[in-house]
Amino acid sequence: MPENTIADFWFDPACPYTWTTSRWLLEVAKVRPIDVRWHVMSLSVLNEGRDDDPEGDPDGYLWVPVRICAAVRQQYGPEALGRLYTAMWTVARGDGNWLGELHASLAAAGLPPELAEVGMSTEYDDAVRASHAEGIGLVGDHVGTPIIAATLPDGRRVAFFGPVISRIPVEEDAGRLWDGTLLVAGVPGFHELKGAPHAEPQLDHPG
Repeated sequence: MPENTIADFWFDPACPYTWTTSRWLLEVAKVRPIDVRWHVMSLSVLNEGRDDDPEGDPDGYLWVPVRICAAVRQQYGPEALGRLYTAMWTVARGDGNWLGELHASLAAAGLPPELAEVGMSTEYDDAVRASHAEGIGLVGDHVGTPIIAATLPDGRRVAFFGPVISRIPVEEDAGRLWDGTLLVAGVPGFHELKGAPHAEPQLDHPG
């Protein structure tokens, strides 16, 4: 039996609150025995068929980064996807418009910059949809990004949406939030817990 908890993390790379949660999860990995595995999900897929457009993306630009992420996951694995995700929100965002700097993100992650071209094709749409379906199937399509599924050392699996946070806890604060989230989400019959209205997300890592 593995000693560490596996934390599978499904994300749409365009969501700033998901980015904040992802940085918290990396902080958790410093103080708790967890291994993070990165997966793709898509707000574009989630919102297909809706009369409204909650993401304000009528031209489908949000498909571009998620296709590239799916290509990287398929060709190079979850660790490479994690590196690309970090680059998207650090290197590229530092230039002002990360959606327009995906070549730079790929290069910073040690990946071929020409992979950016798959963002304008449908080659990896099936992979996006399959990964999205895997994640959303754990909790239901009433939620969004991110989704975390924690596989505990005893084999139990706890899956949940979020947590949605605007600040990144560090050190033991990060660990306590992880402990509490697993405790609450693991209660049979648990559905939802909400706090105060959203504040602007802290996009820069506090460390």
